[in-house]
Amino acid sequence: MYAVIRTGGKQYRVAPGDVLRVEKLEGAEGSIEFTDVLATSSEAGAVEIKPASVKVVASVLKQDRAAKILVFHFKRKKQYKKMQGHRQSFTEVRINEIHVNGKSYTAASA
Repeated sequence: MYAVIRTGGKQYRVAPGDVLRVEKLEGAEGSIEFTDVLATSSEAGAVEIKPASVKVVASVLKQDRAAKILVFHFKRKKQYKKMQGHRQSFTEVRINEIHVNGKSYTAASA
């Protein structure tokens, strides 16, 4: 069972038990629900586009910033150099369950 969700302007294919990094979610602590679900798939492999009532429940593991990326601009023979750094904020979440039309799919206990 998996679902395709949209958050932070990106799309993610998630299944119960997955851990993923999404764009920073403001005020996210404890548990969070993703209701913008684009598609789902059952065990049989049938894909349902734009399902009727689906939500993905996840727990927030941490909010942090990624490693620094250096952006360096250089124009030769013009004595132009510019160095700039960037750290992207993210929220790390674990997908706990997917609710599809009253049925709940959770991760297998290990």
